[in-house]
Amino acid sequence: MQKGHVIYNFRFGLLCMSSLFFSTSYNMLIPELPSYLSSLGGSQYIGLIIALFTLTAGLSRPFSGVLTDKIGRKPVMVFGAMVCVVCGLFYPILGTVSGFLFLRSVHGFSTGFSPTAIVAYVSDIIPKDRWGEAFGIQGLCFSTGLALGPAIGSSIRLHYSFDILFHCSFAMALLSIILILKLEETLKKRQGFKLGLLKISKSDIIAVEVLKPALITFLSYSAFGMVLTLIPDWSDHLGIKNKGTFFIVFTISSLTIRFLAGRLSDKKGRKVVTTIGLLVLCLSLIIMAHYKTPNGLVIGGIIYGLSMGISSPTLNAWTIDLSPKNQRGKGIATMFIALEAGIGLGALFSGWYYGGSIENIPIAMFGCAGLAFIGIFFLFVKTK
Repeated sequence: MQKGHVIYNFRFGLLCMSSLFFSTSYNMLIPELPSYLSSLGGSQYIGLIIALFTLTAGLSRPFSGVLTDKIGRKPVMVFGAMVCVVCGLFYPILGTVSGFLFLRSVHGFSTGFSPTAIVAYVSDIIPKDRWGEAFGIQGLCFSTGLALGPAIGSSIRLHYSFDILFHCSFAMALLSIILILKLEETLKKRQGFKLGLLKISKSDIIAVEVLKPALITFLSYSAFGMVLTLIPDWSDHLGIKNKGTFFIVFTISSLTIRFLAGRLSDKKGRKVVTTIGLLVLCLSLIIMAHYKTPNGLVIGGIIYGLSMGISSPTLNAWTIDLSPKNQRGKGIATMFIALEAGIGLGALFSGWYYGGSIENIPIAMFGCAGLAFIGIFFLFVKTK
């Protein structure tokens, strides 16, 4: 592919729109799930809402990586979105605490599969010297869903019912599948699916080539697990009626910087831009923890969004840089395993530490800032 290759084409556009609908589908549930679980009598399990989701997402990553490299990008994307469709239909039916927690575990397979194949698909159709830019644009669309989802979900819940909310989530996932089906498969040498492909070895689980960006991903996304778990209650404590407000603010902020950050990482290098992202992440968490006011949360959310917008496309591109061409799915899966582990453990430990005591939330924020600072240290540790 030539350096002047146009990345703004119809195929890339379809993929980005599919990412938007997929992201909206499961993120529109996030701000209202703690209230839903409490209404079922399971308030003590709030920390598991994100933890179970990310646990199964992480466990499924090695399989999604192998399947992406063997059977193709499209089938893996479709499977992930189909999980969202099924869960959206069954949340209203399995109306018990155990049923809800079971579905949260199943729902995690959606992000365990689709994002792995999406990133691989982008790397297939975009030239290497513009990966950062392309991941910035694709991430912009994915993050638009991250912003619109919670806002739409909270609005639906304010005016309608939980059942309507779940059905809207199902509809968004279905739209994502329709767009995926219009894409052309990019994996040239494909195998038919067979159960033997699900037998993975130790070498299929982790791509050692991408361990450094994976470690940075783990440390930085621990804060995201904390945010998903505690920000809804923190917003309520500060008197913010719409629990999706923080998610709107930070995601819009993220959108403004992703494209520029991706291009900057193509020109100045991944390590430089990742360092900037981690420093901004530390600053945002300290502001949110120190200024216990609605304005403090909004300002911290804006800065937090900038950090996510800087780091996300850069870490994606860095992972692809280090992955062998015929094992990009495996490399991407490794990075996402770290991401899910960070989100899951961040959600689990922050939910456990929170324990319903609102004064513990700022301390959890300071702790996540410390993890991001450790990430800066590891970024400059020399490895073979």
